[in-house]
Amino acid sequence: MTAAAARGAPPLGTLALLSTLYVVQGLPYGFQDTALPAFLSKLGLSYSQIGFASALSLPWLLKPLWAPFIDRYWHAGFGRRKTWIVPLQLLLACACVAAAFAEPDVALARLLGIVLVMNALTATQDIAVDGYAVDRLRHSDLGYGNSAQVVGYKVGMLVGGGLLWAWYAELHWRGIFGVMAGCCLFGMGVLLSQTERPVEADTPEKLSWRQLLERVRTVMKVPGTGALVVFVLTYKLGETLANKMFVPWLGRHFEPQVVAALMGTWVMAASLGGSLFGGLLASRLPLLRAVVVTAAMRVLGLVAQWALVAGLLPLDKPVVVAVASVEHFFSGALTVCMFALMMSRVDKRIGATHYTVLAAIEVAGKAVPGLLSGVLADAIGVPHTFLIAVALSLVFFALVGPVRQSRA
Repeated sequence: MTAAAARGAPPLGTLALLSTLYVVQGLPYGFQDTALPAFLSKLGLSYSQIGFASALSLPWLLKPLWAPFIDRYWHAGFGRRKTWIVPLQLLLACACVAAAFAEPDVALARLLGIVLVMNALTATQDIAVDGYAVDRLRHSDLGYGNSAQVVGYKVGMLVGGGLLWAWYAELHWRGIFGVMAGCCLFGMGVLLSQTERPVEADTPEKLSWRQLLERVRTVMKVPGTGALVVFVLTYKLGETLANKMFVPWLGRHFEPQVVAALMGTWVMAASLGGSLFGGLLASRLPLLRAVVVTAAMRVLGLVAQWALVAGLLPLDKPVVVAVASVEHFFSGALTVCMFALMMSRVDKRIGATHYTVLAAIEVAGKAVPGLLSGVLADAIGVPHTFLIAVALSLVFFALVGPVRQSRA
């Protein structure tokens, strides 16, 4: 029997559903990550102030605090994960409607508050969706599954942060968020049309709180967990430091709608391609090796970004798209490979909680450079900030050895 036959075909229905759910989660983040910084830059905010707007993503860092509730409580007749995902999608649609009436030039504080609520809703949904993925995907499916999730998320980002803004003149602010609300309701309808199979026979119907917490303590004591945590914590340090300032820097040279259209369409398309490439690598190579290969490729994109902001490359639209596309392609590939590596270490009995802890560590690794990127840019300039980002991405490779030695 060949290796491919032994693996079996990937579960296409599960992959399609995961992609759909992640599209919904990507919509508000696409706005926050691409369009919002451009609007804030146009309003005259400093790099530091724009960088501190990253704090709106705090729920993604804190979500392990309520992840055990997702594993502990659900309605058996409705579905272990659907119990949470369906109402969260409905609430997200309502938040999009609220954002339609909070344009940044007249209601900035209210808009930022709504974005914070959106992050709380999508972060909570992410716990349940990741739990669904852990429940349904075999080890041989992890590359395909994480590629489907990341690609779906980036399609949502492409729509929420790029494509809709390319139609700003026709849709206007309210129309854009109205479309987002409609997409959320569509995703909810797709999920409602599916029947969620019961959890695996060897998984208790519901763990008690004592059993659940004891399980968490046990998995965090597994040899090699510390090395994995540091690895996950640091792999995006340099990339985040650069990317959080790239859009605001572009906002000083182009109109916000132009920046959103360029970064949210062409560049996001490159990121989607990278995510598919990463899924292929993760399905063909050992997961750690796939992470190392894509991390090495990512350095090339960061060097190109530094050359652009340092004035070594001409500042015109084709060059901006080319440079940003290279970085986002390899970054997208790296993300899929790392997520697959993380999911391969998860205990399925507490899948939502365990994976959420690792995912929150990943978010924490991006939170600090995201908050400090603007401070550094104001203090030492954008080119020097990007040079530090390149250096951090090179230092990351020193951690590969400990993670490889820790493998069981």
